[in-house]
Amino acid sequence: MAWLIRPLRRTLFSASLRTPLLHQHPNSTSFSNSRNYISDMRKSAFQDNILRLLRKEIQYEHDHCPPKQPTTRFNSFTVDDRSGEQWIRLKRKFGEKEDITIDVTMFDGSVTVPDSGQVQSDEQLHITFIVNISKGDDSGVLEIVCSAWPNTIEIQKFYVRGCNRTANHPYIGPEFKELDEQLQDSLYEFLEERSINDELAIFLHEYMKNKDKTEFIRWLQTVKSHIEKK
Repeated sequence: MAWLIRPLRRTLFSASLRTPLLHQHPNSTSFSNSRNYISDMRKSAFQDNILRLLRKEIQYEHDHCPPKQPTTRFNSFTVDDRSGEQWIRLKRKFGEKEDITIDVTMFDGSVTVPDSGQVQSDEQLHITFIVNISKGDDSGVLEIVCSAWPNTIEIQKFYVRGCNRTANHPYIGPEFKELDEQLQDSLYEFLEERSINDELAIFLHEYMKNKDKTEFIRWLQTVKSHIEKK
């Protein structure tokens, strides 16, 4: 019987090579659908994970020191929060002619300051603000560039620019610290009279801490909404 079984095995083996193994290899359409399904599952899982982390971060920010409603006034200034932007604007009138506008960045730098014991260092955040004083005529605008540290202001530069800014590279004078000290003191007094002083620096730092948290939460919510959109 062996001489009959061996040719039969060869015949069956040859036939099996010519016949598709349906149970082992699905057709191309089913295989493609399976791959797409797996890809969609991975994409969905990836998005779900991002959304979970975003919701967790938003909840954490609300639970731990949530932002306050921003104030709309400081002394004689009105405050425009510029929601969704990286700066704010303060405005007021001074006397009968002067219109004062102050454009303020969010925190834009820092310096490391050692403490009194020289053992540890403290980081002081920096804010830039630009004061524009106009008298409503063609005499131009007095522009003063300042720094706001946590409890003091520092003048960096001041100059008069034309109302229409026609000059591409106007001369804007020397650095403020190069000026005569009495002139420097006089300009600080000039700003003090208009409530642009160390008290303003303290206000701006408190305001920007709150705005930084508010804008961060808004950013998280915007990203979450974008990912959720179908």
